[in-house]
Amino acid sequence: MRRFEFAVDRKHAHAVNEVFADLRRLRVMAIAAAIIAATGAAYLIWLDHPWAYLLAVAFALGAVTSLWVALWTPHRSSIDKLYADGELVPAVVSETHPNGVVLLALVDVSKPETADPRYALVIRKVRDLPGHQKRAGERVPSVAVRTDRAPRQAGERWQSVSAMPIAWGTRDDTVIERARAAISETEWRLLTDNLALADKVRRTSAKRLLLDPHHLPDDLGA
Repeated sequence: MRRFEFAVDRKHAHAVNEVFADLRRLRVMAIAAAIIAATGAAYLIWLDHPWAYLLAVAFALGAVTSLWVALWTPHRSSIDKLYADGELVPAVVSETHPNGVVLLALVDVSKPETADPRYALVIRKVRDLPGHQKRAGERVPSVAVRTDRAPRQAGERWQSVSAMPIAWGTRDDTVIERARAAISETEWRLLTDNLALADKVRRTSAKRLLLDPHHLPDDLGA
């Protein structure tokens, strides 16, 4: 796994990092869901009907899952940890809009225990992109944020994968340029050549498009 080390500007990251903001919103929603589910379970138990106990079990399981997400999110939302654990990946601006841009990124979606990588194109809409020009084809070095939405998920691929720009963690242009140079020209070219696929990726339910390993350059294939 290719990692990229740099000093994270926490004040800057807390102000502009949209991944961090998303995780905070997720935690608030999980806490609210846990409270509602626990209240519902307590009320069903209070009803003291046989059918109510069955529903109470379902509500209790929902409360436990939501509580797990609420406790898991602060651990995941450490800015330093997100950048330290994430793999350095290429992303390019595929579209521009008055209120932001769309990034197209190349990410390995396979889990660590999987023998071979499995690359996919993923997209992410962003509102702010400091340190970059908002133009199609702009190279945006990022780190991959890979998560599962529930505990003990099985499978060889991550459920959720997104790209988090290095520029959301630093104001230093030299750091961004160093990260850009650490990514091979082959990867940048692969993304640039497939900008037209961004719309197809958007139409998928998971917002990602798996690439055929046999159609990848030799240094990216299995």
